[in-house]
Amino acid sequence: MPSALILVRNCVRGRRSMFNGTVLRRKFAVQLDERFADGDFGRRKTVKLRKRRVTHCTRMSPLPLLPSGPGGVGGIASRRTRHRFDDITGAVATKGDAGRIDRMKDVKSVATSESATETVRRTAPTRVGFVSLGCPKNLVDSEVMMGILARAGATITADAESADVLVVNTCSFIDKAKQESVDAILEMARHKTEGKATRLVVAGCMVERYRDEIRRNIPEVDAVVGTGELEQILLAAGIVAPRVEPNSPFRILTSVEAMVSHRPEGDARERQGRFSRDGWDGAIADLPNYLYDETTPRLRTTAKASAYVKIAEGCDHPCGFCIIPQLRGKFRSRRFESVVAEAERLVAEGVEEITLIGQDTTCYGEDFGMKDGLAQLLDRLARVEGLRWLRFLYAYPNKVTPRLLDTIARNENICKYLDVPLQHAAPDVLKRMKRGGGAEIFLKMIERVRATVPEVTLRTSFIAGFPGETENDFNLLQDFVEEARFDWLGVFEYSDEEGSAAYALDEKVPRRTIAARQRKLMRKQRGISRRARAAQVGRIFDVLVEGESEETPLLWQGRGAMHAPEIDGKILINDFGPYPTLLPGTFHRCEVTEAHDYDLVARIVS
Repeated sequence: MPSALILVRNCVRGRRSMFNGTVLRRKFAVQLDERFADGDFGRRKTVKLRKRRVTHCTRMSPLPLLPSGPGGVGGIASRRTRHRFDDITGAVATKGDAGRIDRMKDVKSVATSESATETVRRTAPTRVGFVSLGCPKNLVDSEVMMGILARAGATITADAESADVLVVNTCSFIDKAKQESVDAILEMARHKTEGKATRLVVAGCMVERYRDEIRRNIPEVDAVVGTGELEQILLAAGIVAPRVEPNSPFRILTSVEAMVSHRPEGDARERQGRFSRDGWDGAIADLPNYLYDETTPRLRTTAKASAYVKIAEGCDHPCGFCIIPQLRGKFRSRRFESVVAEAERLVAEGVEEITLIGQDTTCYGEDFGMKDGLAQLLDRLARVEGLRWLRFLYAYPNKVTPRLLDTIARNENICKYLDVPLQHAAPDVLKRMKRGGGAEIFLKMIERVRATVPEVTLRTSFIAGFPGETENDFNLLQDFVEEARFDWLGVFEYSDEEGSAAYALDEKVPRRTIAARQRKLMRKQRGISRRARAAQVGRIFDVLVEGESEETPLLWQGRGAMHAPEIDGKILINDFGPYPTLLPGTFHRCEVTEAHDYDLVARIVS
C-alpha cells in the first residue's frame, strides 16, 4: 500500500489552493524532520536521538484518528502520539449496543439514556471515520462528535476504506495547519470518488474561516460543521437522530439553549470589532457559542490512563497575530460542577492523569464573577480520589496569581508544570502584538514562580519574525531565553493571517530572515535543554508508561510529571527492572541513566 506521503501528493496534483491560487504542494522537507527520511511514518528504527527533535512548536501537530496507509495523514511536526481506536477507553455504549466501535478492547460505558436509543436504525449502522487535526481542544471536539454519532447508532471505524462517512476536523491557526487540513480533506475525498464512502464532512476552524470556499472548491464535501455547531454532526453525516425526551439529562443543548456567559472584556472588545468576520466568505453572523458539559456523549481517543478536559472555550484577548477569537468566539467557561462531575467520572473509568485545556485556562470562571477561578477548580479537582496527575494548559502571563501558584505548590497531585506562552520578550514587539510586558517583567514573574514552586517545569512559546521585529529585538529575545532557562520551548515562524490585526502592519520581515531566526533560537534552546536533561541523570521519579517507543521497538517510552502529553520530551525505557514486561497506562518508579537533547533514558526500579 502506498505511503500517506505519496497518497497526499497524488491527490493534490492539479488542485488549486483555496488560499492563494497556486497548485497545492506539500513541502515535506521543511515540515518533517530527519525521522521521516525513510518514508516510514510508523516504527522508526534508524534514528539518532540527537536529530529527532523538530524546531517549531509541536502544539500544532496533527492527531490522526483514522490511519490511511502507514501512519495516516502526514504531519507538520514529528512529535506526536499515534491515536488508534484500539486505545479508546471511554466509549459510549448502550443496552441496545447502539454505539459500536471497531477493534476496541476493554470498552467501558458512560451513563446514557435508554430512551435515547429507542429509534436507532435497525439496519446496518453507518460506519464513520475521523481525521482530527490541530490542538487538544480540537481533539476533544472530535471526541464529542464521535460520541454523538455513536450514541445515534453509528460505528466509529479506523478503516477509511470501509467507512460510509468520513469527517475531517480541521485546524486553521497558521498557514502550515491550513495546508495540512486541505491535504487531509483531499486525501479523504479520494475515498469518496474512488472508494466506498458516500459522504465527506469537514468540521472545525477551517469551516469558520473558509465555509463557502470549501464547498465551492472541493465539490466532494457534502456538509460543513463549524466550531459552534458540533450538535449538527448527525445532520451533516446523514444519520437519523435518536429520540430523546425533552426533560432527559442526556439531551444535547444547542448553542442557543446553552445560554453561556461572557466576560465584560469580551463584550467590550466585541464592540471594538475584535471578533469581526467581515470579509470571511460564508462566515455565519453568530459567533460560536457551543460548549459541551458532563452529560454530552464523548468517545475518548487518548490512552487509557490519560484524558483532556476542556474547561473553557474561546478567547477575548486582543493579540494581533491571532484569529482564534474569530474562529472560536468569546471566552466562556464551563460550569464548575460540570467540570468536577466529568473528572470524577473519568477517574472512575480508570483515568489517572487529567489535563485541563482552554485557550486561556487562567481566565476560568471570570465570566461567572469568580476570582482565581482556576485555583479554586484545581483545589477541588485535587481532592478527587485516584487522580494522580493534574495539570492545565495554557496560562496568560498576567494571570499567574499568587493563589494559583500556592495551589500548585500545596497539592501533591497537581503537576509542578506551567505553560505560559510569552510570544516575545522585546517590549516594542509585544506592544505591536497588543500583548504588553517585556523581558524584565517576565523574569520577575519567573522568579516568583520558581520561588513558590521550586521544582516547577516551565514551558513557553515564541513567535519569530513578527512585523517590525528588528535585529536588536531578536537579540533581546535570545538573551532573555538564555537567562530564563525554560525547560521546554517552541518557536513559531510568524504566519501572516488575513483577518488578524498584524496582517495590516507594515515592516514585514523577509521569510528567509524569519526562518533563520527561528532556527537560531531553537539552537540556543537545544543547548539549554541538553544541560537541563543532563542534570537529571541519577534522579528517581514516577513515569507513566505509554508503550513501545516511537523511535524503535527495542525501547519503550513514557512521560514524567514534567512532560505534558504530545508536546514535550520523552523518557525512553531500556530496562524493565524486576518486571518481565510493562503495561501501557501504568505508573512505575524509574531512575534516569542517560540524557539527550530533549529526552531521557531510564530504567524501571519499582
